[in-house]
Amino acid sequence: MGFLDSILGGRKKLQQADSDRLFAMSTAAVTLETGLGMKSKGVAAIVFQQIANADFKQIVSDAEELLKSAAKDTGTTIDQADDDYGYHWIVFHDDDFDDLVTSVNTVAGELQAGGYGDRVLAAVFPWEEDGKQVDLIYNFKRGRFYPFVPTGDKERDTERELQLKAQLQQDMPIEPELERWFPLWDAPV
Repeated sequence: MGFLDSILGGRKKLQQADSDRLFAMSTAAVTLETGLGMKSKGVAAIVFQQIANADFKQIVSDAEELLKSAAKDTGTTIDQADDDYGYHWIVFHDDDFDDLVTSVNTVAGELQAGGYGDRVLAAVFPWEEDGKQVDLIYNFKRGRFYPFVPTGDKERDTERELQLKAQLQQDMPIEPELERWFPLWDAPV
């Protein structure tokens, strides 16, 4: 047991996720489009837990300004929403999928650089398959993706999710522990 472990009462420090793994989404986009016939919905979102202090608000504001400045070149638009659980969403709209991934990474990177990486929960990339939405969710704390296929009121298609796991595991890091495939119902995407 190390010095920090003794201070933390034997608890392990939360491992910082490798944000570069997020860019595997750009690689997987090729498989999703050409191999599986899916289409990006032209939207992505990042969700995080806010802190009511000036430093945190300034970091979020700086990230938004950075994105708005870049939007002049990329055409990305930004919306924001708070959900019923008190989490804050920044939603990006862009026809260029790589711009969506970069925008999500920019916000996550700013929060991590400011010391608030533990507040970043997930990114959501919605796709369309045969008229149905399929979300690929990136869990920042785990540094892995998982599919989420909502089918109705708090129902999901777990069979399709497992098929997608098998089809995408060569392109992106997939969460191996199925109990960590948390549904994000009513995400604003």
